[in-house]
Amino acid sequence: MEILWVLIALVMMSFVIGPVLMRRRAGIQQVAPGDPDAADPANYGFVRQEELDIRMPGPDQDLLDVLDVVQGTQNHRAASQLLAGTEAEGERRWQRVQAFAGAAALELQQRPGGVSESPGGQWLRVWRAEAPKDAGGAAVHAEFLVQQAWRTSTPGTDDFRIIMEEAKAACGEAALLAPGDPIPYIIELSVARGLAYPQPEFEKLWLKILDRAPTHMGAHLAALHYWCEKWHGSRELAYAFAEAAAARAPQGSLLAAMPLFAVLEHLPEVNLVSGFYQSEVVTKAVHGALFAVHAARPDDPMLAHVRHLLVSFLVRGERWAEAMNQLVHVDGHVGALPWTLTADPAADYAIYRALAVAGYEANGGSPATLQA
Repeated sequence: MEILWVLIALVMMSFVIGPVLMRRRAGIQQVAPGDPDAADPANYGFVRQEELDIRMPGPDQDLLDVLDVVQGTQNHRAASQLLAGTEAEGERRWQRVQAFAGAAALELQQRPGGVSESPGGQWLRVWRAEAPKDAGGAAVHAEFLVQQAWRTSTPGTDDFRIIMEEAKAACGEAALLAPGDPIPYIIELSVARGLAYPQPEFEKLWLKILDRAPTHMGAHLAALHYWCEKWHGSRELAYAFAEAAAARAPQGSLLAAMPLFAVLEHLPEVNLVSGFYQSEVVTKAVHGALFAVHAARPDDPMLAHVRHLLVSFLVRGERWAEAMNQLVHVDGHVGALPWTLTADPAADYAIYRALAVAGYEANGGSPATLQA
């Protein structure tokens, strides 16, 4: 019986990845590593899989330097100073809050503490104790609680609700310390999803964010989760939210890419539809994201997020050259959707990268013809 299930699984996998592994006309064929015909991502200067950074979608050297100091010394002061010097309404501060909270949560997971050692992430506890009025520390603590809830418990359980209620209170404290800061309310969007806020209550929270940072991409992505079919909305509501955001996006805003994120949230678990990734809905969303990327500032902190998602859709749509053009901008960092949805983001990204290289070369491309 086990053999039968394995055979069924293999057949289903062939339906899912078959269209990606070979181009219908040009014919991409898998060969063994080291084969003379094997496409080698290293020829394009791409980073080896084991060296890919899964912590962030793109480079932020200041953040990495501070994380090294904080985790090496278990002293929070460098983190406090970095957040204090980062624009409150911008995307980068939100990303840094997430990074500090994630680092503390991962430390705690790896070193829960015991009789002979202190728990990981102790620097965050000390931060809150020594500087209770520090708005940055309060925001990181609230986000830490949110991440802990999702990491360590199951939605709907008592444990999950207890941690989320604590996170909600922490969001309120952080908001009082910095009334104009959108980040405490952005953190609460995840609380709203976990605690199943009624839609009127969620919309009231959303208006507070729009008052403070109406074009904040990270906030829109967090809100999109709530409106998705698998949470508290529907496919129609999620698409409407994303398309409305794209329609009101100012020139140069990456909000024009929101429909592609809505498509990602509603992908079928197993795709048996030939040409799905060339369909009108997907194609329109991909073109919107490409437009957003071309119009965005090169230093926009959310640009890497959109590029990573484009790589996934462009590879699945067999648009090899366009996928390669995105890869040259993001390679090296893989802490972004859709890779972070998997157990091994670096491995998943590396597979798509290899397929892009293979497809590009099967259609006459080479390192010499690729332009950054």
